Formats: sequence, C-alpha cells, structure tokens
Amino acid sequence: MSHQQKPGPQHDSPIARKAQEVANDSAMAMELPFTFAGAVLLGGGLGYLLDRWMHTKPIFMLVFGALGFVAGIREVIRRLPAK
Repeated sequence: MSHQQKPGPQHDSPIARKAQEVANDSAMAMELPFTFAGAVLLGGGLGYLLDRWMHTKPIFMLVFGALGFVAGIREVIRRLPAK
C-alpha cells in the first residue's frame, strides 16, 4: 500500500510564504538582543577577569566591554537581512 498525503494548503501559497516570513522575522527579533548582550557581557567579563588577575583598575573591563559592544553591533548588522 502506498502512503498518500492528505489534501491541504499548498506550501507555496502566498499566505504560507507570508507566515514563514513573519516567523523568521520574529525569531530574529528574539535572537538579536541576546547576541548583542552576549558580546558585551563576554567582553566585559574577560576584561574583569584580566583586571583581577593583573590587579589593575577596571581599564581592561572598560576596553574589552567597548570591544564587545562594537562586536555586538557588528554581529547584529551582519545578521540583519539586506532588503
């Protein structure tokens, strides 16, 4: 016996494409803030650890936090679709 698919909405319909586009945009909107915050926290955390290890004032935390900020912005811009 062969297995037949039930008749249903086409996956190539405009409604299905729009629903997929909305789902993709929503997923990206949920992901990008975590990407940005993660870069800043990672950079600041590494700087904090370096400051503790080298017994310095929070210079490395500020420098690496700023580098994380720049890297986070760059990553967000890279992930945004060009429209």
